[in-house]
Amino acid sequence: MPSHGNGGYHVESYELDLDYRVNSNRLTGRATITAVANQALSRISFDLAGLRVSKVSVNGRRPQRYTHRAGKLHISANIMDGAEFVVEVQYGGNPKPEDSPWGELGWEELTEGVIVASQPSGAATWFPCNDHPGDKAHYRITVTTDSPYHVIANGRLVSRRVKASRTTWVYDQAAPMATYLATVQIGRYDAIELAESPVTTRAVLPTSLLRNARVDLGRQQDMMKLFCRLFGPYPFGAYTVVVTDDPLEIPLEAQGISVFGSNHLDGRRGSERLVAHELAHQWFGNSLTPASWQHIWLNEGFACYAEWLWSEASGGLTATQQVSKAHTRLKSLPQDLLLSDPGPELMFDDRLYKRGAITLHVLRQHLGDDAFFELLRAWTRAHRHGSVTTDDFITLAVSYSSDEDSVRELFAQWLDATDLPALKSGRPRLRP
Repeated sequence: MPSHGNGGYHVESYELDLDYRVNSNRLTGRATITAVANQALSRISFDLAGLRVSKVSVNGRRPQRYTHRAGKLHISANIMDGAEFVVEVQYGGNPKPEDSPWGELGWEELTEGVIVASQPSGAATWFPCNDHPGDKAHYRITVTTDSPYHVIANGRLVSRRVKASRTTWVYDQAAPMATYLATVQIGRYDAIELAESPVTTRAVLPTSLLRNARVDLGRQQDMMKLFCRLFGPYPFGAYTVVVTDDPLEIPLEAQGISVFGSNHLDGRRGSERLVAHELAHQWFGNSLTPASWQHIWLNEGFACYAEWLWSEASGGLTATQQVSKAHTRLKSLPQDLLLSDPGPELMFDDRLYKRGAITLHVLRQHLGDDAFFELLRAWTRAHRHGSVTTDDFITLAVSYSSDEDSVRELFAQWLDATDLPALKSGRPRLRP
């Protein structure tokens, strides 16, 4: 995505103060962005699409010039290398999602409320940002909207203030977060508690879906326990599942949050593999974020494998059976996917998910269960709240084997070649 992301600085924090009118889809915002220059700058650029900028300041002063066109806000400013600076942008308009090769992304109206799906390039539809997955920052998100509506955003709910017919919600996300994981969800929702341990887990959803939620999300606590055992401690303070009143084509993850459509709660656990998938993203994708989109298999391959691990642990198909099933299907599909660098056209292709998951299973067979799961826990521990690359994972994996060459050859076959390798025999099973 060459049009997204900006060089020359690193963002330390975003403070977003948003006022939103649901009926008219009118958003008024003030973004205060604190950043540090990593080179001398004469211009600062941010991504912002579809909204109008009304005022800009840099370190409290109006800049000589700024321009806003083609999704880029360019601000003339002289910043020294290594200097911290603060940019404030006031903006507004009627937010709408951006068209992309992967569908509409960003701020989108629901029948009753809003869904924000920013991955991979929709964050700029609702706030000015450095829209690159490798630039993670602290967020404080304040949203004022009509009182009948419930607002969910990333992080801890700091305060909720009611004034007349409007309510102001303030959320603070202390853990570093990529722009594509920032979200606001607005709807006529009720909140229910799903679990207090090992992680506080709740669901926010329409009243009409409460009964189905008890079934479809009923094993969320067991799922969390399994993933904490296999992947290491849950990386955030709490976990929230949002279910919209509208159906959604696919669910989505945000930091500390997963979002599902009403169609994903059928009262029969018909979408439970997706519930597992989105939860696993809290480790793989949210805490550990790809340094660039080239490495997206580190998100989706790991989350897909987590589906298979949950299937086995909960009495469904074993991971080995899932691998065999997926491998058979992949053999019948085009052999043009390079897992280590899929390109924008294939970065969300289902083949990437499945081949990435199979790669992990093959590695597990090679290392053995004890070493493999210790590797995963070391991976999440070493890079907690950081940015990661494929080379980072390979380097760590090699240290868990006595045969470095064979591990590197395994990754070369599965990641760096388009032809699908054959599977070897071996049936690892999870211990209780």
